[in-house]
This record gives sequence, C-alpha cells and structure tokens, in this order.
Amino acid sequence: MKDFSAQYMALSFTPTAAGDMLDAAVQQFSQKYAIDFLGRRYKYAEIGDLANRAAAGLQKLGVTKGVNVGLCLPNTPYSIIMYYAVLKAGGTVVNFNPLYTAHEMEMMVRDCGVDLMVSLDAAPIQEKVSQLVSRGLLKRVVICRLAEALPALKSLALQLFRRKDLGKVPHHAPYVEFSQLLKGPAWPSPVEIDPEKDIAVLQFTGGTTGTPKAAMLTHANVTVNVQQVAATMPKLERGAERVLGMLPFFHVFAMTAVMNLGLTIGAELLLLPKPDPKLLMHTIYKRRPTILPGVPTLFTAISNAAEKAGRTDLSFIKFCVSGGAPLSVEVMERFEHFSKSRILEGYGLSETSPVLTLSREALVKHGSVGPALPGTILEIRDPAHPETVLPQGERGEICVRGPQVMRGYYNKPEETAYVFTDGMFRTGDIGYLDEDGYLFIVDRIKDVILCGGFNVYPRVIEEAAYQHPAVQDAIAIGIPDAYRGQSPKLYVALRPGMEATGEEILAFLRGRLNPIETPKSVEIRENLPKTMVGKLSKKELVAEEAAKAQTGAA
Repeated sequence: MKDFSAQYMALSFTPTAAGDMLDAAVQQFSQKYAIDFLGRRYKYAEIGDLANRAAAGLQKLGVTKGVNVGLCLPNTPYSIIMYYAVLKAGGTVVNFNPLYTAHEMEMMVRDCGVDLMVSLDAAPIQEKVSQLVSRGLLKRVVICRLAEALPALKSLALQLFRRKDLGKVPHHAPYVEFSQLLKGPAWPSPVEIDPEKDIAVLQFTGGTTGTPKAAMLTHANVTVNVQQVAATMPKLERGAERVLGMLPFFHVFAMTAVMNLGLTIGAELLLLPKPDPKLLMHTIYKRRPTILPGVPTLFTAISNAAEKAGRTDLSFIKFCVSGGAPLSVEVMERFEHFSKSRILEGYGLSETSPVLTLSREALVKHGSVGPALPGTILEIRDPAHPETVLPQGERGEICVRGPQVMRGYYNKPEETAYVFTDGMFRTGDIGYLDEDGYLFIVDRIKDVILCGGFNVYPRVIEEAAYQHPAVQDAIAIGIPDAYRGQSPKLYVALRPGMEATGEEILAFLRGRLNPIETPKSVEIRENLPKTMVGKLSKKELVAEEAAKAQTGAA
C-alpha cells in the first residue's frame, strides 16, 4: 500500500487574507508577465497597482468588511483585478455567471443582498444588469470597458466594426466607470481580516439538496486550498509556467486551479473570454501553455482539432488537470498520446473551495480521482445512516473534513446542518476508497437510477459507451418505466466523421452491461447539452423526458 499521507506530514499550511496572494506574487514576480489577454500582456506590477487603486475606489463607494459585491465578468483582466480589489477593500466576492438569465441573477442578488455589481459592457450582460437596476435591486454598477483591456488594433476594430456587441451604458448614477475607480488613492485603507472567520467568496451551487445556495468560503478556505494543490505538484517552476485560462473564473474550479494557483506560482495566465475553438487552438500553438486545467470535453475538443489540423505535437504541455466531470480512459489516453504528459484527475465541490483529491504523477489509476489532498480526511459513510463509516472498498456517500471545507450556506442554517454530520461534510456523491486511499466516484446520489429495487449508476453506463470508437459524449439518465419505476436511457454524440446507429451502440453495450444496467434506448444527437464550464449537463435532458411523460399522461 502506497502511503501518500506520510510524505506530507511535515507540511503546514498558513491561512492568510486572500488579497495577500496577489501582494506576494507582485513582490516576487513584479516584472514578469501575469496576463496575456488576446495579445495584450500585463505585468504583475501593473495588475497589483490596478487592483490596489480599484480597491481604494470601491472603498469610496462604501465597500468594506462584510459587503457583498457581485462580479459578472467573462475571463478578462478585469476578472482578476476586480476579484482582488473586492477582497482588498474588505468585501466578499459573489460570482455571477454572465450567461445566467435576468431572473436567475435577481434571485442571487436578493439572496446575498448584493447592491453593487461589477460587469462588462458587453450587450448581453448589460441588458440583464439594466433590468436589475430598473427594479431597484442594484445601487451601483461598475462598468468595465472591453475595448480598454484589448491591444490597440483590436480595441479600435471593436469600437468601429462591432459596436452592436457593446451595451449602451448611461453616463450617470448608478453607473460608475472602472477608470473612475482608479482616480483616487493608490492604496486602499487597511482592513483587518480574520482568515478563519471572514468570508472571501460566496459561491453559488446546487449543493447536495438541489436548490441553489451560496457556499460561504472563508479566506482560509481559499488560500489554504491553493497551498494544498501546489504541494501535490512539486515540479511546477515558479515564475516560468504559462496557464491556459479558458475555464471561466466565476466557476470555483478555475478560481482556484487557474487564477489563484497560477498567480501564486508567478505564471502567465493566457485568458480566453469565450469557448471559441479557433481562438483556443491559435492560443495553444502560439503561446504554448505548460499547464492545462480543463474538463473532459476540453481535452476532447483539443484532440479533435489537433488531429484535424495535423498538428498533434502538444508535448510542450507539462501538467494537465481534469475536473468537474468523469474522465473516460479513451479521452485520457488519446490526449496523453499527443501531449506526452499525464492528465491528473481531481475531485471537488463548490463547498470545498473546491479541490479535495488529486491524482499523483507517481501513481495514476484509471477511473480514480486520486487520494485526498494533504490535510484532508475522506470517509465513506452509509447514506441512510451518515454517522456510520463503511469499510475500505465498500460504496457509500463521500464525506470530508479539511481546511478547505466551507463554513456553511449563506443565511441557510437548516440546509447547513443537513450536510454536516460529526463535523464531516456530506458531498452527496457515491464512491469508495481502495487500498491505496485512492477515491473512485460512482455517481451522485440524486442521479442514481432506481430500477425495480436495484441501484443503477449512470456513470457505469457512460463509461461502457465511451468504449465504442464512434462515441464522443455520453449521458445516461433515468426515465419513467411503468414496470420498474425507472429505466436507463442513453444519449450520445458521435465523433466527427464517425457513424453509428442507436441500435448498433445498444448491441455493443449488451456485452458490457448487465440486463438491469442496459439502456432501454439509445438516442443519437448532434450535440449534448453542456454547462458554461464545458461539463456535460443532464438537467436539460431530464426536464425534456419529464415533459414527454407529462404529455403522454395527458
């Protein structure tokens, strides 16, 4: 048995104010490049100065300790500057997905008491923000101009030829230009932060009960999780790495594994504001990132594009980290063949800042998300009796304790109490630990398909489907069944240029799944729904099947 805990016994992690991460990076890497945004490069000293001036400007607008500030930004330099500006001013960051509907944003604003929002002047975002202003929900809106963050020629092209992409922003209250924030003091007034108690980020999540709620991540949660991840990747070269920043920073995975970790090690972040395949591959070939955090669909997209272009040498990539969704063996092996580097699979949740486990280069196990990060305790417990710890190898609910685990859900004491038992956070995921302490995730509790008294795990069906050479993406869900209660149904999207029928894939699966697990049907679609991060999303298909059932019943 390989003991991964022993090698970390001497490690100690120091909780700090989250804003201190940027200060430390600026002090050590002042003249190195921190950001490349579509060709415009920013040094650490410049980012540090802008964050300090913006923090001072926010304080003049009333931001101080305990004030919740919304960030509704795609990946731009403003995302990083304003994230740290809010923290330095003493405020709490509330991350908003720019693709949320106005209704979803309103629920979040009301839930967290956000009355100051930072947003980009992109038309789709401004239309929704203006609705919140008109309803009296926002007292201040800080507008960040996209043109001012771009290289000179791209800025001019945007303003001359793509003005329709920019929203019309009034030049009066409650709107405040980002440039106005910078006109005051060069430094914010000091704010005393207790890392263990004060909240740095409110991160919205469906949690284990399905309803959106804000996880309270303390400054200690955020800063220690970065230290934990860095400790498991000792080969990172400080001040010399380039990190692909395609995962959106409003998602907790990218916040920690791309932005905060990247800045902590003095890397240059190669920012991509949207998932554009041409821009992605252009950036990869031109800037040659050495660290590539992603979700499985990103690794598939890069492999497909590289193969199509006949430029499959990606050996400049040193580290790959996959999270957010299960990584199939086929996707892993194909990408690793091109990059000559291992993909380290990890696991985490919004409630855990987010990283809990990460594979080690010394021992990668297919299908596993690796052992716990140092300082993290994993247990497998009986879902029906969460006080009962199950023996090694037995499947149950993954429960965790560690410095990265949230304080609770914002203004939701009952839901907070529900997800903690004996101080252990209940993840809502089903898994087991092997003899080496490696975690294997079976599925989410709420996604388990109940077939005539048997538990069927969608991930088992999906993994079998990925063994078919034509399958690129696969999603299994439960659909109503008059006899068994539920039956599995599989949706697949095929690889470019490949052909297969639903019946052919079903026949393929019959030799790999037992009769209970075998889907009732296989439906082939051109594309499967994905989240903004790029993870495959079940909820749209579940809703579609529920609507069909209702129509049929009517």
